[in-house]
Amino acid sequence: MEPEKLSKTSTTRYLYEYLEDLSRAGVQDFYVGSRGARTGQNGMKKQNKQNAQNTENVAMAQTRQTPPPISRPEPPEASSRVEVPVPVAPSKSEPFRVFEPTGDATAPEFAERTEQLRVICADVARCARCAELAASRTQTVFGSGNPTSELVFVGEGPGADEDAQGLPFVGRSGKLLTDMIEKGMGIPRDSVFICNVVRCRPPQNRNPHPDEAAACRPFLDATLDVVRPKFICCLGSIAAKNLLGVDVPIGRLRGKVHDYRGMKVICTYHPAYLLRNPPAKKDAWADLQLLMREMGLPTPTK
Repeated sequence: MEPEKLSKTSTTRYLYEYLEDLSRAGVQDFYVGSRGARTGQNGMKKQNKQNAQNTENVAMAQTRQTPPPISRPEPPEASSRVEVPVPVAPSKSEPFRVFEPTGDATAPEFAERTEQLRVICADVARCARCAELAASRTQTVFGSGNPTSELVFVGEGPGADEDAQGLPFVGRSGKLLTDMIEKGMGIPRDSVFICNVVRCRPPQNRNPHPDEAAACRPFLDATLDVVRPKFICCLGSIAAKNLLGVDVPIGRLRGKVHDYRGMKVICTYHPAYLLRNPPAKKDAWADLQLLMREMGLPTPTK
């Protein structure tokens, strides 16, 4: 509605209604002539312009006085969670063969030692200290046998058959070792404990490197701490040198009783060497007889 087309009465009513609207909106700074009754066309335009300016000023003041909305972070439940990657060993080492004990399950500490060996077995399976061995292995080879045995056989490392099955001494050399224990010593293989210096197969069945044997040494020591044998039989020069910490040929180590942390140690040839050199079986038999005498076992004649 244009002001110049309004009558005096309608103009007055329009002004007062308009001013009431401004008052409700918070506009207080305005001017009206005497009773607001006589405001000609120019006065009306001037008043409208003034009122519009007042309205703009009030809006700007409210904008300055009203604080900006606060941006609040989402609660923890609604925020996205960042998963921290955990380093693990190569996936092909999983699953691994869980240690399954043999021997008399009713023997004292049998169950407790079994659980302790299973913990070490799981640690071995996760090990990736030796990058080459961890990358080339099929699985780790922890050990097998009786967790309460008085006798532990220690070899140098797994071969191809052991790497495939996850058990020590299961190939041709394993069969010969079984004969040495059962036919030679007259005791069941299940009554002893068998493990190796390293728990991963070296590529192409090479000898373990010194740093690989050192990296795996804590697992050997932990195993011996749990089984607590009275006697150890080292199979081959690598096992004997690493266990005893000496650099002496196997020919000079065999035929004697050594001490390792209060355990009696007998050294003999590795079964794989005996398969390649059958005449050496005579010397190995003499070593087993020495072991049996120390253990108080009867020594059969052959």
